[in-house]
Amino acid sequence: MTIKSLQCRECKKEYVPTFKYICDECFGPLDVHYDFPSVSKNTFANREHTYWRYFELLPIAEKSNIVSIGAGMTPLIRAEKLGQALGLNNLYIKNDSVNPTFSFKDRPAGIAVSKAKEFGLSSVGCASTGNLAAATAAHAAKGGFPCYVFAPSDIGHAKITQALAYGANFIAVDGTYDDANRIAAQIGDSKGIGIVNINMRSYYVEGSKTLAFEVAEQLDWQVPDNLIVPVGSGAMLNAICKGFEELENLSLLGKVSGMHIVAAQPRGCAPIVDAFKKNSSDVIPVENPDTIAKSLAIGDPGDGRYVLKRLKQYNGYAEESSNREILDAILLLAKTEGIFTEPAGGVAVAVLKKMVEEKKIDKNDSTICYVTGNGLKTTEVLMEVLSKPETIQADIAKISAMVR
Repeated sequence: MTIKSLQCRECKKEYVPTFKYICDECFGPLDVHYDFPSVSKNTFANREHTYWRYFELLPIAEKSNIVSIGAGMTPLIRAEKLGQALGLNNLYIKNDSVNPTFSFKDRPAGIAVSKAKEFGLSSVGCASTGNLAAATAAHAAKGGFPCYVFAPSDIGHAKITQALAYGANFIAVDGTYDDANRIAAQIGDSKGIGIVNINMRSYYVEGSKTLAFEVAEQLDWQVPDNLIVPVGSGAMLNAICKGFEELENLSLLGKVSGMHIVAAQPRGCAPIVDAFKKNSSDVIPVENPDTIAKSLAIGDPGDGRYVLKRLKQYNGYAEESSNREILDAILLLAKTEGIFTEPAGGVAVAVLKKMVEEKKIDKNDSTICYVTGNGLKTTEVLMEVLSKPETIQADIAKISAMVR
């Protein structure tokens, strides 16, 4: 791999690939551009079952700088029972809930912490709604970095516990994710901390491309028809599109322009859906997000405008789901496929259901639904709708009568 430059997404000005993330000219975000080596499908065969199998397509120059906890190459499940329930013949679940810290965030966090090592930074951190806190803290522990997590104080206890267990310095901010993000940005810049999703963002987002690489390889290098992607900041959706496009440019895939992308957001924090439905290019921030899908509760999505551009590019849709629809979708996925997801995955499944009902997805299309986090992180939201087990006296006759 050779990084050719960092290029502004807006004005296309190019920069030497250093510890930099904003264009000096127009303040646009900087993306990594590569001089890719010659690769074939066989290049990646018989390699380790992590996303580092795609090393040549990722922004780390030396393998000695890789900080890996074994993330990636997660299952692509042929979801026959869920497909039957929804009326789909060719449905797949990309199950990222089984990553080492139980969410897709292990992908971008691993790239960013590895790049921090390559840059010789002394500490790392993140602004987080929960999943990134755990992923960054775990990689920091593996890489020997002090780690600072800035998060809203109302995130789930399981996610706080995870980050603390890995040794993170946890700063619980009395405010929203956007408040935590603003504070992390200022402290990261003033103290030279590699805040993975802020001043390391150009490299960080490259990790999420591997969600495209793996799906393509797991489909035997076929282009899927539909992608259902849960959206918070929008960075993952944009990166997945970039990943498929890079595979096409490397002649590893056919044309990807026929894919349809669906952005799934929770009601109560769906600024991208609101803009899409108004046919507007302006994403109006949600000041006080109100949803059980805390990991998607980003009121001012950094890549919101770019998600709207991707939806136009790929003839896509944006749709929201209510708290009740999210909970129903979590249980539907669990009871049909044995996959237990947190609310973000429930958002994706709920929106997928709506797309089918509205006849926006054909029953024979190959459809990929991204499930990005594990339900064990958010059990408290489900307890409201699950019946509590009744304690029964240890009497064989009584209990036998209950079992049919």
